[in-house]
Amino acid sequence: MDKRIVFLGTPEISAVCLEGLVKSGRNIVGVVTKEDRPKGRKRRREESPVSLRAKKLGLPLHKPHKLNLDFARVESWHPDLLLTFAYGQILSEKVLSLGKYKPLNLHGSLLPKYRGAAPRQYALLNGEKETGVSLRERVKERDAGDVYARKKIPLSEEDNYTSLCQKRAIAARELAREKLPLYFQGMLIPVKQDSRLATFTHRIKKEDEHLSLDLPPVGFVNHVRALSREPGAFLLLDGQPLKIFQAEAYSDKAEAEKGTIVLSHKKDIILQLAKGQVRLTLLQRPGKKIRSASDFSNGVRDFQGKVLA
Repeated sequence: MDKRIVFLGTPEISAVCLEGLVKSGRNIVGVVTKEDRPKGRKRRREESPVSLRAKKLGLPLHKPHKLNLDFARVESWHPDLLLTFAYGQILSEKVLSLGKYKPLNLHGSLLPKYRGAAPRQYALLNGEKETGVSLRERVKERDAGDVYARKKIPLSEEDNYTSLCQKRAIAARELAREKLPLYFQGMLIPVKQDSRLATFTHRIKKEDEHLSLDLPPVGFVNHVRALSREPGAFLLLDGQPLKIFQAEAYSDKAEAEKGTIVLSHKKDIILQLAKGQVRLTLLQRPGKKIRSASDFSNGVRDFQGKVLA
């Protein structure tokens, strides 16, 4: 009989993994995701991507406010394994012990590097050339636990948060599909994480979205990549947020006050930083569509010479 798996996840990357597991024949006996949340101006309650995908696949679904206080339904599913992927709640030892096998988690980095809530953003912020997904034992300590398998993800200079999410979803799906049968057979050797090599990330806050003009060009570009297209990094134009979704390092010149738009012509919008210049290629003003540099220049008068903060 196939091992009984309870899957816990919330965002779209988790939904992709869930569907892949079902299509590969894994026995998903139940799905746990976050409760419906109010969104938008009308504050209508919306289901998570995992909730929608579980319904599409006809899977039993549980959406507790706090799973640690409401786990009876999970217990009734008699799971062999709890598999979490971006669920979003810290789990108690009681919940983690509900399965017959040690619980597993798919984490979006090559552990022990980039533990915490924002491994994808930090890989881009730091200009990494590769990242990955780790299949590890889920323990109470955050992102600790032995690692059973990893899958690497190469990163290009064109990658941003959105494209990395897509790559990570596919990598996690394939890692789980390939390794879970081996895990159940006892054929995966757990490797202890070296805590001395651990690095940590914190959840991206509103203040992290405000770009610094003191960054070098490459650092500025990486900050833009890490937040594009969600939630979007910004500078202030006349006191209003100007979101920047794509940028390129341009030069090491310092020919104007930092924050100055030194050129806004046709396809080029060049921004002066403290230690060089960058080309801004995708921008958005409040309430407007995302525009290319050429469209933005045509729609904003006297942009050249403006000072961003």
